[in-house]
Amino acid sequence: MRGFLNPRRLLFRAWYYFRVGYSTYLTFLLGFLTTIVTVYYLAINNISLLKLIFPSFWLFSILALSVGVPLSIFMGLFHFKRSQAYSAEVDIGVEANPYYYKVTPGKERELGIPYTLANIDLTLAMARKLGVLTPELESDLLQVREKYVRLGKHGDYRISDTPSQPAPE
Repeated sequence: MRGFLNPRRLLFRAWYYFRVGYSTYLTFLLGFLTTIVTVYYLAINNISLLKLIFPSFWLFSILALSVGVPLSIFMGLFHFKRSQAYSAEVDIGVEANPYYYKVTPGKERELGIPYTLANIDLTLAMARKLGVLTPELESDLLQVREKYVRLGKHGDYRISDTPSQPAPE
């Protein structure tokens, strides 16, 4: 909680919470209600055939909810499972988040990396003792181990100790 009372930090946190609350909840609710009211009073109320089908605003609202909610769920499922849009969002998130390639402070640095290195060493020793260690497996495990060593040492596994491989931006 270092710097928790820092006014600048509080300002940016408040700004972030405002954006999330406004865009996720407030504008969603207002947009939904505005759409229902507009469609009913500007379209259905002025077309006699539709007015016979939906004689009241509340009947139309219930139908809109009963059709709109499942349709929205299906479209959200499609967005995550079948659309290229979500994978593009994830790509952008990876580019924007520095912790995808870097060690996060705290338990990952203090516990996760040493534990993983010990597991790799144990796996190598057991595989050697059992006679099941192939050159390919040993090479793969040693490459992963080296990345974890660099991650623990530099905070970013892409940084190398040799000057011929500069750190990516």
